[in-house]
Amino acid sequence: MAKICFGIDIGGTTVKIGVLSMEGKFLDKWEITTRTEENGKYILGDIADSLKKYVADKGIDMADVVGAGMGVPGPIKDDGTVLKCANLGWGVFNCAKELSDLLGVPVKAGNDANVAALGEQWQGGGKGHDDLVMVTLGTGVGGGIILGGEIVAGVNGAAGEIGHIHIVAPEDTIGTCGCGNHGCLEQVASATGIVKLAKRLVEETDTPTSLRDLPQITAKDVLDAAKAGDAGAESVVDKMAGYLGDALAAICAVVNPEIIVIGGGVSKAGQYLIDKIQAAFTPNAFHALRDTQFALATLGNDAGMVGAARLVLQ
Repeated sequence: MAKICFGIDIGGTTVKIGVLSMEGKFLDKWEITTRTEENGKYILGDIADSLKKYVADKGIDMADVVGAGMGVPGPIKDDGTVLKCANLGWGVFNCAKELSDLLGVPVKAGNDANVAALGEQWQGGGKGHDDLVMVTLGTGVGGGIILGGEIVAGVNGAAGEIGHIHIVAPEDTIGTCGCGNHGCLEQVASATGIVKLAKRLVEETDTPTSLRDLPQITAKDVLDAAKAGDAGAESVVDKMAGYLGDALAAICAVVNPEIIVIGGGVSKAGQYLIDKIQAAFTPNAFHALRDTQFALATLGNDAGMVGAARLVLQ
């Protein structure tokens, strides 16, 4: 049988598991429930049991499994030691070694956002580019930096925490960020941040906007209204894109990527959003960086599994 590898993306609700070829093509994929009770002590055992069952059911020789890669929602060191992961209940331990011992194959682990960026670089929106910055705009703002085809993880696996760049002006700061700080990019560039900016517009200004007629505002509502020509909604998107463009200009001055890939639920706004971000980025970027490409992510929820597989294949 041809060699295969496993790509594992651990989330707070489900664990996504993919079987991939050495070329990064999906052969199979499924999900299992993430059992976070008792400080997540069942998670790795459940993953191992699921993989062993799959191998047995398919008649696969474990000698044909080159290993497993794993994306974890928390900072993780190069040796596979996770440095606490609150939404899984994990403390500090070597999750890669533990899963490797359970499976009997090599296991590599990385931060889930970094791993998703690696997946997009290998098989997604950044394919063909060795130097990439990825930004994931969802409930929060995640990120990953790939240079020379390798994740830039930092000493504690916390590099690429784009959402926690301190960039927001005092007048736009909304409460306390989930990380405990104030003025983080995540507070204005995430789906949650867009909604908060829109509510502030509705509650604190007289700006005409269709958003006033909605019983509950979502980020999609704001982006859809902006695309339809609603000036109030567009002002919210411009503010969000302005901060994100400024942050990306600063990041690019440090790492000089070939391409910036935008993913996450907010990116479903498509080229409209890319154009807004790029318009804010270009005038503030160092002159040698102004031609940095922008693209939408293409792998969606599969990015973590693809990138995790890439970890072990590298």
